[in-house]
Amino acid sequence: MYIATAEIQLTYADTDMMGIIYHGNYVKFLELGRSALIAEAGFDYLEMEQLGYYAPVYNLEITYKKPIRFGERVFVKTWIEENKRSRTVYGFEIVKGIENVETCAIGTTTHIVVHGKNFRPVPFNKAFPEWFQKYEEIKKR
Repeated sequence: MYIATAEIQLTYADTDMMGIIYHGNYVKFLELGRSALIAEAGFDYLEMEQLGYYAPVYNLEITYKKPIRFGERVFVKTWIEENKRSRTVYGFEIVKGIENVETCAIGTTTHIVVHGKNFRPVPFNKAFPEWFQKYEEIKKR
């Protein structure tokens, strides 16, 4: 299984009144991780769009384990949890620290591929066979 790791650049604006990273920002972090994995796999989401397709979120799940505070070093680890012709599930772990790593959140996002003209689902393996095959090679076993 291949895991892409991207550092998250936190800003003070990411915090809430309690001084911790606002929970809604984690969705942004998951997208940062997904984008990193796509690029490291050798693909470009913008090219998908230019060909008339999109990969919207179908489902999102996050479990918060520990708070993150401004100034901490934080990373998102991303992998392919499941890859089917009709959907791809990305797995995520958001961690803080380098030596004493702590898991702060875990989750998944499920994406489907749709045609841009009508937003009807299309099989990922038919629309993007090379991309689908690469995900098959690097997914969790």
